[in-house]
Amino acid sequence: MTDARDPKARFTDRVDDYVKYRPGYPHEVTDLLARECGLGQACTVADVGSGTGIFAKLLLASGARVVGIEPNAAMRAAAERDLHDSTRFKSVDGSAEATGLEASSVDLVTAAQAFHWFDPPRARVEMTRVLRAPGWVALVWNDRASTPFNDDYEAMLNELAPDYANVRERDRSPEPKMRDFFTPAQVRSERFPNAQVFDAEGLRGRLRSSSYAPRPGHPMHDPIYARLAELFATHAKDGRIELTYETVVFWGRLV
Repeated sequence: MTDARDPKARFTDRVDDYVKYRPGYPHEVTDLLARECGLGQACTVADVGSGTGIFAKLLLASGARVVGIEPNAAMRAAAERDLHDSTRFKSVDGSAEATGLEASSVDLVTAAQAFHWFDPPRARVEMTRVLRAPGWVALVWNDRASTPFNDDYEAMLNELAPDYANVRERDRSPEPKMRDFFTPAQVRSERFPNAQVFDAEGLRGRLRSSSYAPRPGHPMHDPIYARLAELFATHAKDGRIELTYETVVFWGRLV
């Protein structure tokens, strides 16, 4: 059993669902990074908190070399299995605060859906150490938009996922936190639409992939999945439901 209090172990027993059901990122994100931060064949990227390699795969498609930094062994192994054919991908057991990389060894640092687990002051020191000039950092995450289904889904989590409030508290008010991280450097941001479409089983898998979803045997497990089925019946069209997001990107230079 994993220790839910340890951010680096939270997803160990959810890796398969994470691979299948977590959202990806629109191609506009890497288009932006190519245009603004030099992402491409001449670029080496440290993807910090790389998880199962969802964002690393997108970075690799640009032609860049990617080092995935991931402290969770199960998630790191999933990325290594999925990306083993790419000679431009390397996987490292490390964290935002201690990447294990050499000084001035990468051109761009990215973190997709991971920044809220970092210790920002220590992570900033480490990212500054491993970057070479001009020292770009891009922080990316998917933020659920406000729709009738998403709002009901959020209410369900607040009511029936006991750990949800703790996780969300780490992730609230992202813009001030992002700007604080880059201070005193200038930071820019942009948002892009994103979405996932699920049948009933896919929606269950999407919930299971979340670190705060009650596991079998937890007293809230059956109630939350019963409520999820009710939400699907209420909102689904033609047997499908859409989870709508805004993909948010903050980028700036640390070096």
